[in-house]
Amino acid sequence: MKKSFFFLVSLFLLSACGNQQAEQAEAEYKTLVVSLSDRTLNTEYTAKLRGRQYVEIRPQVSGLITEIRFNEGDVVRKGQILFVIDQVPYKAALETAIANVKSAEAQLATAKLTAESKEQLYKENIVSDFDLQSARNSLAAAEAAMAQAQAQEINARNDLSYTEVKSPVDGVASMIQYRVGALVNSSISTPLVTVADTDLMYAYVSLSENEILDLIQQYGSIQAAIEQMPDVSLRLINGSAYPHTGRIDAISGTVEESTGTLRLRASFSNPEGLLHNGGSGQLMIPTTRKGCIIIPKTATYELQNRIFVYKIEDGKTKSAPITVFKLDNGTEYIVESGLAEGDEIIAEGAGLLRDGIEVKSQTNKQ
Repeated sequence: MKKSFFFLVSLFLLSACGNQQAEQAEAEYKTLVVSLSDRTLNTEYTAKLRGRQYVEIRPQVSGLITEIRFNEGDVVRKGQILFVIDQVPYKAALETAIANVKSAEAQLATAKLTAESKEQLYKENIVSDFDLQSARNSLAAAEAAMAQAQAQEINARNDLSYTEVKSPVDGVASMIQYRVGALVNSSISTPLVTVADTDLMYAYVSLSENEILDLIQQYGSIQAAIEQMPDVSLRLINGSAYPHTGRIDAISGTVEESTGTLRLRASFSNPEGLLHNGGSGQLMIPTTRKGCIIIPKTATYELQNRIFVYKIEDGKTKSAPITVFKLDNGTEYIVESGLAEGDEIIAEGAGLLRDGIEVKSQTNKQ
């Protein structure tokens, strides 16, 4: 009798524990009721940063560097002298050219007098046609010599001016690659310095051909996409958000054969100088969809390249395939088919479930 009593008590306790564990297991599954909403998803792309202008400065004449008139990293202005190349030989060449012009002027004046004299004598039948034509030819030669001397003077002046290497743009100078005393020329492989205009910065990213086609289909054309796409944002290399939004202002019309991608450019103002030429970051391009279903990726699992969720039907799990929008933000999907407003699904751990598991219904909405 006692054994029977203890047996019944044990069954009761085991049943109670089992029911308690089942209730706890049911409580572990988070569910959500999907609904229609508007959502903006940010898709991230690795971006290379370039200044509005990036100029490699090389000398146009050869010679020794005699002066460097700026410091590395300085903000320089258009027309500012950065380097001076030895001017002595170029000043001498200019003096020679000036002297040659004066000599040519004298020869031209003499040739003019001779030609005028021959013209008068020819009219008086004192000289022959040959003498007159010879004088005219000498005048033409003197005029040509004068033009050549003047051109040489211009070249000499230009060469002398090129000994002062100036910045062609406003911007920030890089590190200096050559020092005073270095011999340089116009064919050097490494520039003297580079100057980048960083007031306006460009962020370049590569998009696949499919992604560009999606944009074209969404907006109608590349130009329409440029005009209508929302502002984009940038995350800096240290993980912080860049404080200014940017605009997409150019999309390449040519596919790069080596990568199969097209380049997209976004422009950002850079008043604080946080962005540097040659730097990198993460460009975030928003995609806005209205009246759509958004679910977390944790509510899905993949099988044979298809995406599934677990719906809750009659209190039990049932797998259902869904199709999602091509773009996502890494944590959420935009569902295009397979779910309807009001469906209840498992919100987390879908990959660990199976059909037919009893789930305690919840009414949380997405």
